[in-house]
Amino acid sequence: MKKPAEFKWKHYQPDIILLTVRWYLRYNLSFRDLVEMMEERGLSIAHTTIMRWVHQYGPELDERVRRHLKPTNDSWRVDETYIKVKGQWMYLYRAVDSEGNTIDFYLSKTRDHKAAKYFFKKTLRSIHVSKPRLITIDKNPAYPVAIQQLTDEKKMPEGIQLRQVKYLNNMVEQDHRFIKKRVRSMLGFKSYETATSILSGVEAMHMIKKEQLDLRDQSVQNQKEFIHQLFELVA
Repeated sequence: MKKPAEFKWKHYQPDIILLTVRWYLRYNLSFRDLVEMMEERGLSIAHTTIMRWVHQYGPELDERVRRHLKPTNDSWRVDETYIKVKGQWMYLYRAVDSEGNTIDFYLSKTRDHKAAKYFFKKTLRSIHVSKPRLITIDKNPAYPVAIQQLTDEKKMPEGIQLRQVKYLNNMVEQDHRFIKKRVRSMLGFKSYETATSILSGVEAMHMIKKEQLDLRDQSVQNQKEFIHQLFELVA
């Protein structure tokens, strides 16, 4: 197998690296679980090595996947959930469309209109995202302020319908559950940088799991092969 530049100087083959990264980001496995699973294949890999791979290739996976996502629709559901980082609660802003497709996400140290504004600006830069016609939010007062500021700055479309109805946001709250479940088994993050790198990979695999890739065949096997193509792995 030809080794792409991203895997230069790595002791292990790229397909083994991507296997451990994919499994860690998608399933409720610890680094030590993966060590044992690799041992069954005759491979001795330290859990710290797998951890470094996840930190490196998780964000890279997120960046490469975004170019191949199906467009989301113009009805946004926006909410934030809590993530513990180094013993402190931080805020994971997330948005899905009316069909449950992930629009974008952003981990913030604060929960105010500045964080909400940055999240919306980041979201609007995503190439798979349709500009919103309708945004459903809860009673968080930061969202209307952020949306109004962006509208005044001509960065948000005029005439957006804003719905502040908590129960209508059940879809995004349900979608939080996968992320929270995966993060819970990680037993917390040691730093903001670690959290952002791993969460970006978790979110990318979650989008793939929800079949947001622009593929005819959305089988797990085809998803795996597609990820290999993203990293230019060829037999």
